[in-house]
Amino acid sequence: MTSTESLGTRHSLRREASRREFMAQVTVFMALIAIAIDLVLPAFPEVRQAFSMPSDSTHVTWVITVFFLGISVGPWLFGPASDRFGRRPMLFASLALYILGGLLSALASSWPLLIAARFVWGIGAAGPRTLTNAMVRDRFEGDVMARLMSFIMAVFLIVPIIAPAIGAGLIEIFPWRSVFVAPVVIAVLLAVWALRLPETLPVERRRPFTWRAVGEASREVFRNRTTLSFMFANMFTYAILTAYLGASEVILEDVYERGDLFPLFFGVLGVFFALNSLNNARRVKNVGLYHHLRRSVYFGSVAAIAFVLVSFTNGGKPNFWIFAITLALLIPVAQGLGPLANTAAMTPLPHIAGTASSVITTITTAGGALLGGVANSTFDGTVRSFAGWSTGFFALSTLLILRATRDVSQQ
Repeated sequence: MTSTESLGTRHSLRREASRREFMAQVTVFMALIAIAIDLVLPAFPEVRQAFSMPSDSTHVTWVITVFFLGISVGPWLFGPASDRFGRRPMLFASLALYILGGLLSALASSWPLLIAARFVWGIGAAGPRTLTNAMVRDRFEGDVMARLMSFIMAVFLIVPIIAPAIGAGLIEIFPWRSVFVAPVVIAVLLAVWALRLPETLPVERRRPFTWRAVGEASREVFRNRTTLSFMFANMFTYAILTAYLGASEVILEDVYERGDLFPLFFGVLGVFFALNSLNNARRVKNVGLYHHLRRSVYFGSVAAIAFVLVSFTNGGKPNFWIFAITLALLIPVAQGLGPLANTAAMTPLPHIAGTASSVITTITTAGGALLGGVANSTFDGTVRSFAGWSTGFFALSTLLILRATRDVSQQ
């Protein structure tokens, strides 16, 4: 091997190592949202007791809903600013707000203060999600971006598998507020690691940070029919996920009186999430993003029909294992559509990736959180309301994806 070839090999290895570290960093920063949600879920009974709620109250789910609402606001602080100042400075700013929100939640002495703190926490959590999404778009596009996002999502989904068990363990050993402290500690450690994260937006590609520039970029997002279709499709799949996060503990505890199975139940569904994301990465490589999206919604539609039919048997209290199996067919498919639809929505807008990511994240999370909150507010002691809303959301997402992929194929 010549010295030139040896040098080229070393450069190639460095690039691959840098790419792998970048993917690992993107994954863990995205996971900050899941950590702040899934660690808290096992503490619902303690939260009810601490704030004098009835043992079957669904109001406790607002610690999840308001967090998602915060996520919907945060992108407007960090996305457009990152188009002007770069991704890294805004990432550190959002991490600081994330840490502040977690500390305020741990110290909250009343229910309104806890809700306000969780909202602040959600705003901070929006930064890593919005900015890492823009960073990936800065470096990749199309099918390559879709494969990477699906792979990142598969690794990211390890968090929902293990976080509830970790949260339950924390509650056993420490006061229940430790589920708010642990994410803060993790965020501090990740902030140190972020010092190695490269800036992905060159100075020559940065845009002015003015209300006019932000408005023009936002209008461009809303004028793109393909982006709109995929964005709203993603919103409806997000509504299914937020409804599931809010309802899963209540369904196991109140409908089936199997609250002891919650960490296992949640973890097993997380395994299905991860496996489906890995399958998405493989299938996108083989058949392309848009073809795989169509296949996914066809399979998901069959799963949704089976799920809703099962859920309306036996007065809305079907056999637990049959309910769990049909749920495990639908929810992972809906979750897996998220990164695919997000990639498809971002693809036409590389020149305004930060602002586009903000608009898409806001619509997706705000709409999804509100719709999921509405779905959870109709809980009637059975699984019927959850199944009905989830199936309806999936049907709307399916129609939008089919229309958008048809439009793309005709271009």
